[in-house]
Amino acid sequence: MTAPVTDNAVLKLLNVESAYGPIKAIRGVSLQVRRGEIATVLGSNGAGKTTILKTISGIIDPRKGSIEFKGNDITAQDPALIVQQGLMHVPEGREVFPLLSVRDNLLMGAYTRSDRDGVARDMELVFNYFPILRERAAQDAGLLSGGQQQMLAISRALMANPDLILLDEPSLGLSPKLTKEIFEIVVRINRERGTTILLVEQNANMALNASDYGYVLENGRIVMEDTCARLREKDDIKEFYLGMKEAGVRADRRWKKKKNWR
Repeated sequence: MTAPVTDNAVLKLLNVESAYGPIKAIRGVSLQVRRGEIATVLGSNGAGKTTILKTISGIIDPRKGSIEFKGNDITAQDPALIVQQGLMHVPEGREVFPLLSVRDNLLMGAYTRSDRDGVARDMELVFNYFPILRERAAQDAGLLSGGQQQMLAISRALMANPDLILLDEPSLGLSPKLTKEIFEIVVRINRERGTTILLVEQNANMALNASDYGYVLENGRIVMEDTCARLREKDDIKEFYLGMKEAGVRADRRWKKKKNWR
């Protein structure tokens, strides 16, 4: 099932290709994220998921294709200009400023804003989402645990009051308990603030449960897309991403049957 093109899309990619030197990382990727939804990109290590986010946020210039954000062409724009338009990227590995305090990290997220009252309100909001950050507000960010740094990275993005957050592998290196907690907050942010989110995640079960629409990426290409409710019911997704044995048996039978047809 292909998502219908809609004027409600806040982000559109059309036939985007990006490469590292001579090696193509993503090949003809087309996707869209509708305003107010959580969309997810699933795929194995090396499939090109992180490259998609880096290309959107301007860290990598695409070789081909176009990227549209809120109706404006942002293809290969400078990352700082993309941020100013309301798009924030929470990278894989968190990348907080380790020698700055938690509070100063949050203020760095709001550097494009001039509304002091709004910044103060959003600071209080992120402290309500992640109370541990209030407790550690004066502490250097480098002294936080991995889970706390992930909370800080997400909160720093929220401080920009963005229209869209690109969220790369939020569960990386975290315990199942912390992963569950962070995903619950991500869903709350989406539902309560209406913040649109494009999520890249290897924990397919968490991602599909949290998201509205999903894309499956293999070898740099989108090979499947549908609502997450439908994707969860597909045998191939159950076998390869959710680890369900019964679905795997059915998928194996289908494969053997196809081989016999040849």
